[in-house]
Amino acid sequence: MLNTEQLKANRMLVNQVDWTMTPEKAIDMYLEWGSGWTRGHDFVSHHGQESIYFVLYDWEGPQATLIRRNMAGAEEIAQVAVPRDLFEEACREDGYRPGVGVHALNEAMKEWLCTAIDGTPLEYLLAGNM
Repeated sequence: MLNTEQLKANRMLVNQVDWTMTPEKAIDMYLEWGSGWTRGHDFVSHHGQESIYFVLYDWEGPQATLIRRNMAGAEEIAQVAVPRDLFEEACREDGYRPGVGVHALNEAMKEWLCTAIDGTPLEYLLAGNM
């Protein structure tokens, strides 16, 4: 598993991070494909397609885990230590659901992570300016 410095050095991987992906959307796209009528045109179109995105595991403490997900499964590929207050705020914002401890990033966490691993403001990346 990559640490923060190794991740920062891997520009190809950093450039593939999908800042809009959530754990729920990934499950819908890769594990329940065909049933997510709400997704519109956002679906897996071929076997080799994958998504790379961050999640927060509330049992691991203040870190974000980078996931590579495809139709075959998910792989944790990096972990980045994050400020505890941002971690707790993001988990709280995402809400508690019994039996689920995987949380999406909130906007503040996305901004912090984007700057920490890329040095580029998130709004610049989301505008397609990579």
